[in-house]
Amino acid sequence: MIRRATAEDLPEILRVYAAARAYMKANGNPNQWGDSHPAQPLLEEDIRLGRLYVDDTDGVHGVFALVFGEDPTYAVIEGGRWLNDAPYATIHRIAADGEKPGVFGRSIAFCRAQCGNLRIDTHHDNRTMQHLVEKAGFARCGIIYVEDGSPRIAYQYTAQEG
Repeated sequence: MIRRATAEDLPEILRVYAAARAYMKANGNPNQWGDSHPAQPLLEEDIRLGRLYVDDTDGVHGVFALVFGEDPTYAVIEGGRWLNDAPYATIHRIAADGEKPGVFGRSIAFCRAQCGNLRIDTHHDNRTMQHLVEKAGFARCGIIYVEDGSPRIAYQYTAQEG
């Protein structure tokens, strides 16, 4: 079951992100989140703003942010273009602890039910996420740059296209 995260979920959310970072490092992606991303203050802000969600299937096993509105890092895209310029929501910081199957699928289904026009991005080294995102029907649209200037592969899903 996907539900909005609460402050009481924070210890489990931090555990999920630690497991995800360990998986990323073990699978050739040590740089995307390093040792501490996402930082606890950012997660606390996400909870306060009501945009952090957990997959609570016999305990918290997944987490993601669903952010509505224009994302400034998506204003410029290189090597391609967005599928459309319609209002969208962005999925950020999606992670699972690897203990329960289907977290990604349940999370994406929830997001699609909230908004039929979704964007997501991932690091070039995050082959697992690229595979999952493409399998879920997102189209690779180009390269965007996050706040620190590093590139990310950008994807979009539209109910009309997908």
